[in-house]
Amino acid sequence: MQAMIGIGVVLTLAGVAGLVWSAVVAMRARRAQLDDATLRARLRRAVMLNMGALFLSVFGLMAVVIGVVLQ
Repeated sequence: MQAMIGIGVVLTLAGVAGLVWSAVVAMRARRAQLDDATLRARLRRAVMLNMGALFLSVFGLMAVVIGVVLQ
């Protein structure tokens, strides 16, 4: 179960890094003073990145909890 906990930690950290990166992408898009259509397209990409990173983080946390419970 140590392996499951380790894998879960790595997935969680990757998810948190993705969340930070999506925030950076959104802030850069808002600061760029783009027209409405381009801004919406970039923010849509940031939202998709955010949702994927959140899923990865939750999946990693579930692996950690399961590994701890089974240990």
